[in-house]
Amino acid sequence: MTNTDLTALTGDYTIDAAHSTIGFTVRHAMVTNVKGKFDEFSGSLHLDGSNPSASTASIDVKMDSIDTGSEDRDGHLKSADFFKIDEFPTMTFRSTKAEALGDEDYRITGDLTILGTTKPLTIDLEFNGAAKDPFGNERVGFEGKAEIKRSEWGLTWNAALETGGVLISDKIKLNFDISAIRNA
Repeated sequence: MTNTDLTALTGDYTIDAAHSTIGFTVRHAMVTNVKGKFDEFSGSLHLDGSNPSASTASIDVKMDSIDTGSEDRDGHLKSADFFKIDEFPTMTFRSTKAEALGDEDYRITGDLTILGTTKPLTIDLEFNGAAKDPFGNERVGFEGKAEIKRSEWGLTWNAALETGGVLISDKIKLNFDISAIRNA
């Protein structure tokens, strides 16, 4: 049963990485999209149902856990050409602002740090509901999306195509499916 009384949801939550996805889509060779995700991350949410602007989010992503379905591509993404995971093993997001937009729509803004560079990121979120699972855990769910230009974080490696254009687009679409469990 879904609980839509937001004041009852006020509290601290831990992101359930086993039931959540942090993913991305990037245009490849100007003709197709490649999708990927990060398999290892952790995070917390503080939800304030009576004052959504007081809500916060914090997420840490292990860059070594990138998975695009291709070991060779993942290896290249972990290398010095892209994420330099030996030097920068973690990508982080720390919220700085939360807004209720109406209905089930919210917007969270924060600082995204990749390769030691921190820039603002705004994520549009849809509240998917709250429920008690069969194990007695109180859960909330959110779906979100955002777009970034990877070059703003120093991710500039590319290759020109014979037919014009580049191998990898600068624009990256981010998507989030987050399930979080209320802390005991």
